[in-house]
Amino acid sequence: MLDAFRADRRAIEGLPIRLVIALVIGVASLSVMMNMLTGIQGLSTTELDVRPEPEVIGPGGESIQLTVVGADGSAVADATVLVKAGSASLDGVERGTTGDDGTVSISVEPTLRANQDEGTLLIAVKPPAGSGYVDRRENTKVLVVRG
Repeated sequence: MLDAFRADRRAIEGLPIRLVIALVIGVASLSVMMNMLTGIQGLSTTELDVRPEPEVIGPGGESIQLTVVGADGSAVADATVLVKAGSASLDGVERGTTGDDGTVSISVEPTLRANQDEGTLLIAVKPPAGSGYVDRRENTKVLVVRG
């Protein structure tokens, strides 16, 4: 009887194809489950964007109206907006919190270095806590132009 098992090679021949079939079924099942999970809003995040008005300012005192919006264009309240120096100089970091309409007005006094005709101010957003929003991508920059 033991010799009959040793001589039987069918299990070894069928094993690779059985492993391939199990792998294909497992990958298909996993993709279906992942698709179901990404459809749940609680587990997904939405990228924020900032719309400055005006987008181009001059050196000196200016007020910028910043609107924080989600991917669908809806306003985001209670987001903290930071304006900091890019290639244009700014004393410190200016900040503000958006109201119910998703906007905040921030006063800035950018300066340009000698022989510099233009520069930029950078805008960053800290989303409201527990909101499901993120700010990973670069936001629109404010252009500072001399004269």
